[in-house]
Amino acid sequence: MSQWFNTPGPMSLADQRGSVVVIEAFQMLCPGCVSHGLPQVQRVAATFGSDIAVIGLHTVFEHHDAMGPVSLEAFLHEYRITFPVGVDESSPDGGAPVTMRRYGLRGTPSLVLIDRGGRLRLNAFGQVDDLALGAHIARLIDEPTPDPADLTCDPGTGCPAPPTTEPLPKETP
Repeated sequence: MSQWFNTPGPMSLADQRGSVVVIEAFQMLCPGCVSHGLPQVQRVAATFGSDIAVIGLHTVFEHHDAMGPVSLEAFLHEYRITFPVGVDESSPDGGAPVTMRRYGLRGTPSLVLIDRGGRLRLNAFGQVDDLALGAHIARLIDEPTPDPADLTCDPGTGCPAPPTTEPLPKETP
């Protein structure tokens, strides 16, 4: 991350080991992020409280000049976003930002769930149904924290395993 907001310092997934982590990838100028993604994770944070860690990922892949740090800080204040938000690093080749590419995000809004062992359990693009998401998070909270010796990946990278086989249904109009 190139910069952090709403937290005293940089964060890492390794720091979140033992917690279920909900990451919302968004852009300030993304209508779906503003109308659905960000309000949803605010509700998730309010509902699950300290049982989870909610992290925002401001991942800019278009309109770079309009979405700088000063604009993001004002946006976070105006929308009352209080969870930590990291700014995804720009790609040196001008393509998708670093974390967006690493997690295979297709766009914004995207929601990522990481279990207590640091394993990627869900990567969803677009609107996600609230009830299905809540049930998925509750199942992850109920799972025990795995013994680090049982993990076959590097928890510092988020253990990119295949997403869950249970796709979350899209919201219906």
